[in-house]
Amino acid sequence: MKYLIVGLGNIGEEYRNTRHNIGFMVLDALAKASNLVFADGRYGATTTLSIKGRQLILLKPSTYMNLSGNAVRYWMQKENIPLENVLIVVDDLALPFGTLRLKGKGSDAGHNGLKHIAATLGTQEYARLRFGIGNDFPRGGQIDFVLGHFSEEDLQTMDERLKTACEIVKSFCLAGINITMNQYNKK
Repeated sequence: MKYLIVGLGNIGEEYRNTRHNIGFMVLDALAKASNLVFADGRYGATTTLSIKGRQLILLKPSTYMNLSGNAVRYWMQKENIPLENVLIVVDDLALPFGTLRLKGKGSDAGHNGLKHIAATLGTQEYARLRFGIGNDFPRGGQIDFVLGHFSEEDLQTMDERLKTACEIVKSFCLAGINITMNQYNKK
């Protein structure tokens, strides 16, 4: 059984380890834990993680955030992965830093990556793992905040939060979305 796990972010050194790239950071943590290396390909960098008979195709789109749907659609079609086996890992301003929420569907909440995925796929009925980045910015400072780097305080718990996010991704593929939401969303 195949799954497509998409970590949203922007390519380029200037975006590395910024709040908006938390999706890339989660996938990097998943790959690193299994000594996997990403290879650049069409619409993004991919690697494949095998766990208990399941194939997880990890995708970091190279389309930039606002065109993420192109990469998602391409890899879903290329690997013949149904929508229910797709999980998008995304930053979320509405959640305090490090809060993790798995959802089976939902609105884009103003997130341009999710907006483009919904427009490209023609539905909002896809799973997403929302990683809270907080919203500690002055009025009008949202863009600088999401494209900024994490605070020292955030970085102190980052490894533990990334580890939990990786557990959620694996559980989504092994136990299913409902069991995973019940187990992790209440924490």
